[in-house]
Amino acid sequence: MADFIATLHDGTTLTGTTSGVGPALMLPVRTLPHESAAAENMRQWGADPDLGGTLVRDLSEHFRVIAADYEGHRMDHPAATTLTPDNLVADLIAVADAAGANTFAYYGYSWLALAGLQLALRTDRLWGLVMGGFPPVAGPYQAMLDVTRAAHDKALSPQKPAVEPVKPGDWDAAGITVGEQVTAQFVTLYEALEDFEDDAAQLKLTGPRLAFAGSDDNITYGPGWGDTIVTIAEPLARNRDYLSSRGWDIELLPGLDHMSAMHSSNVLPLLSPWLIKNAPQSA
Repeated sequence: MADFIATLHDGTTLTGTTSGVGPALMLPVRTLPHESAAAENMRQWGADPDLGGTLVRDLSEHFRVIAADYEGHRMDHPAATTLTPDNLVADLIAVADAAGANTFAYYGYSWLALAGLQLALRTDRLWGLVMGGFPPVAGPYQAMLDVTRAAHDKALSPQKPAVEPVKPGDWDAAGITVGEQVTAQFVTLYEALEDFEDDAAQLKLTGPRLAFAGSDDNITYGPGWGDTIVTIAEPLARNRDYLSSRGWDIELLPGLDHMSAMHSSNVLPLLSPWLIKNAPQSA
């Protein structure tokens, strides 16, 4: 395993690692272990605290895995006014360059899947793209803008945390534990994507592509979030035939929601064989 340092669009630096041998694969994931309390809280929410490390360990058996915790970096170093699609892609390219990867595949989940789509539209260096938990067509851009604006409003007027623990998936009761600069950067991102036509974008995409989501991945927010519904599984299922005709492989994971569909135990059986099948013969 080797470290590298990438300089991002705002002048901050992000340290990543490479491990394994083979075609390059970028994973914007955290590989450092979480503290025990944080890990337990993640489990209670239905998340997989060991996700990044497990993905890197298993996938580095076949690929040169480039791992960098881009989301964690932006939590600590928010780009409140500059996290536009162009700058987001510039950051991912900077990671690839720092890792010495001329061509690479990319796997991202949720908003990092959205980042992968923007990346694929702006570079010819991808040999594969995998989007998890965000549909390539009919994406919930307006809904996510509404949610991020609500989150930003909550960050500007923070409230005391709830006395009772929030149940997994209870997005309406979830509070905001990050600062206003963090929420502002996502408002910036989704405002820049408000008029993005993901259907028209399909004409510009080439190469192997996989999109997947849990079959129950449709999130309902209550009055505190503008009664917003973020649909992820529904548009993926509805547009399955169309996306297949455009070169996408589509998978819906039965009975899984947004959190459970990203667990390594659910992702790896899908991701690993797909990447092996579609990897270039030499890289």
